[in-house]
Amino acid sequence: MEINEIIDAENLVYKKPKLMNDNPMHYCPGCSHGVIHKLIAEVIEEMGMEEDTIGVSPVGCAVFAYNYIDIDWEEAAHGRAPAIATAIKRLNPSKMVFTYQGDGDLAAIGTAETIHAANRGENIVIIFVNNAIYGMTGGQMAPTTLEGMKTSTCPYGRDIALNGYPLKIGNLLAQLDGTCLVTRQSVQNAAAVRKAKKMLRKAFENSMAGKGTSVVEFVSTCSSGWKMSPERANKWMEENMFPFYPLGDLKNVE
Repeated sequence: MEINEIIDAENLVYKKPKLMNDNPMHYCPGCSHGVIHKLIAEVIEEMGMEEDTIGVSPVGCAVFAYNYIDIDWEEAAHGRAPAIATAIKRLNPSKMVFTYQGDGDLAAIGTAETIHAANRGENIVIIFVNNAIYGMTGGQMAPTTLEGMKTSTCPYGRDIALNGYPLKIGNLLAQLDGTCLVTRQSVQNAAAVRKAKKMLRKAFENSMAGKGTSVVEFVSTCSSGWKMSPERANKWMEENMFPFYPLGDLKNVE
């Protein structure tokens, strides 16, 4: 084996990104948040933007992102992250600015802030974790909860006649002139993780190139809220979430 091959092999060792600190994660076993955090940290490092990235985390499971990724953070009121990110990016146009939001936050209380920031084409990245439930506060029905899906506030399953349809917020955002990228990804296996990282990188590059708003939606599990094992939750997501929220690009403007 050549010496170059040995060096390359050492560089390919699976390890924690330098931007991930040593705080033990509070997320439940099988939660997608930890993997997504790792991808964000890796992309920021690889772009050399460690000192020039600002994240915005609002209420929900996403609120503790600042505890794990060692960059500058601003905490926002529930749903208001895109508005805060707008101000930060306009005041600091050289910074790479992103939000990290759950579906109850982004697609419920923060619908207005999300839609109008994207419609203005703010040069930010919106990272959207969609697990179809309010994970932190007891497993209540979210705007993204599937028809027939049981939650603590619709124990017999979401009823369209009573609760309305699940909200495909990604599809709505893709229709806005201000968005340059809207993509739906997941992290349930190695291939999905690689694709998700690629799209995160593209989203961050778009924001620095001034192309407009990029949205990266992660269809995710909530083992605790769904009352399933991590393995079963992944299978349920593949069988039920993916048909309604199919993975892939909804909009990709080169």
